[in-house]
Amino acid sequence: MTLQQEIVGNAMQMAVVSLQPGQTVYCEAGKFLFKTTNVTMETRLSGPSNNGGQQQSGGGMGGMLRQAMGTAMQVGQRMLAGESMAFQYFSAQGGEGTVGFAGVLPGEMRALELNGTRAWFAEKDAFVAAESTVDFGIAFQGGRTGMSGGEGFILEKFTGHGTVIIAGAGNFIDLNPADFGGRIEVDTGCVVAFEEGIQYGVQRIGGLNRQGIMNAVFGGEGLSLATLEGNGRVILQSLTIESLANALKKAQGGDKQGPTGGLFSTNAG
Repeated sequence: MTLQQEIVGNAMQMAVVSLQPGQTVYCEAGKFLFKTTNVTMETRLSGPSNNGGQQQSGGGMGGMLRQAMGTAMQVGQRMLAGESMAFQYFSAQGGEGTVGFAGVLPGEMRALELNGTRAWFAEKDAFVAAESTVDFGIAFQGGRTGMSGGEGFILEKFTGHGTVIIAGAGNFIDLNPADFGGRIEVDTGCVVAFEEGIQYGVQRIGGLNRQGIMNAVFGGEGLSLATLEGNGRVILQSLTIESLANALKKAQGGDKQGPTGGLFSTNAG
């Protein structure tokens, strides 16, 4: 059963979901906006599973122990990634119900349809809500890439069948690296999501020469760019969290960037 949803608004979009009886949708804690009275809300530590997001019962003490250990591992991964510990589940009772969700930054939202063949990866905190038939996981990009890439170290991973709704900052643009010679290079904070099959990496800007140092110190991008290679959908955002934070600091008289940005920028309060 396809999830009926509509994304509304402009500068700060929200998703309005129509739930049919028997359908369940879940969100990360803090992304819920409103619901009709016939929609039940339940907060759980456990993530969704192929049984429609319902926690398994039975199997005796061994089954309960396995379930508890699985839940603990999921919670541990989410805590390590800086995500919410719990999910909120919503189900309609006695007829169609409505529930609304939103992200936490001014920007766009996008509904992605999973058919079970390709996973989607998204930046940390991009997840808003999904059908209970979509599994939420954490993907670690790898030590070397992660230490260089910052935002790209920890990614959200979505698998299964159904609709998942993500959000980002600013406006979105959809690209396919295959349309640009098979590879694109972007600011690490601009990556919102990409399909499985896209290779994500991080590269140094220029060499250790005069121009490379000029790029790093005065270019405003630091030392690294994200690289995306392959054939598949990539979603980028026009606003990065770092640039938004710096703009707010500047408006409050606390600009830490100095005259050049780049390596002279600091995130200290």
